[in-house]
Amino acid sequence: MDNRIVIEPGSKSKNYWSDLWKYRGLFYFLAWRDVLVRYKQTSIGIAWSVLRPLLTLAVMWFIGWLFGAAVPAGVPRVLMVCAATLPWQFFSGAFSEASNSLVANSNLLTKVYFPRLIIPASTVIVCLIDFFVSFIILIVLMAVCRFAPGWRICFLPVFLFIALVIAMGAGLLIAALNVKYRDFKYIVPFIVQFGVYVSPVAFSSDYIYGHVGIPASVKFIYSLNPMVGVIDGFRWCILGNSISIYRPGFILSIGLSFFFLILGIWYFRKMEKSFADVI
Repeated sequence: MDNRIVIEPGSKSKNYWSDLWKYRGLFYFLAWRDVLVRYKQTSIGIAWSVLRPLLTLAVMWFIGWLFGAAVPAGVPRVLMVCAATLPWQFFSGAFSEASNSLVANSNLLTKVYFPRLIIPASTVIVCLIDFFVSFIILIVLMAVCRFAPGWRICFLPVFLFIALVIAMGAGLLIAALNVKYRDFKYIVPFIVQFGVYVSPVAFSSDYIYGHVGIPASVKFIYSLNPMVGVIDGFRWCILGNSISIYRPGFILSIGLSFFFLILGIWYFRKMEKSFADVI
């Protein structure tokens, strides 16, 4: 009688998706480990979750003020920028961490079987925790500016979920590519740095969509950035009637978000069987 146990590659496991639930303990452990390690031996600890977006907010506010970016009537510039900085910080952090997660955990990939999808997913959840901590900035600024959000704030979790979908989809795709092509280790920071300037963080999308001098082709290319829809959605939820959403561009951004998620999962599962051999 043959009592050998054969460990098959995850991409061929018939119970792969149920294994995600079976190995949820590992998911919790990896997420909690990353939370502890991220700010270990730092003098201010988790306060970095507030300091980093605060510095980005200051820079984006200054750029918008310097170039005279239009601000909706009755809306403080600092609130308009903050409503965009928080989702962007979440996306850039989650995307960067997920992209490098497999290489950073290569010791796990070569030892035991578990659904490899758990590794990038756990890094995204850690960045989500950082988002909730840094959300304190927005609450304080609204209190200082005496600005109360309306009923639209209830839809904020929807746009946060879409940001998570974008980060997860793009992160899975690049993580799988990064295992074989380490060039992506250098490409990801460039994407993040370039993305902050082509996303409506320091300015409003109303300038792009409402400007008659900007060609329709440029507006279409601008809408191909899925974070445009997320940031516009955040501002709509927080700032209310002062912000309008360009529906064609918004629908395109949301559609691309789920396209990247499907593409990322498909390519990740396709390459998963070779991770241990290549890494």
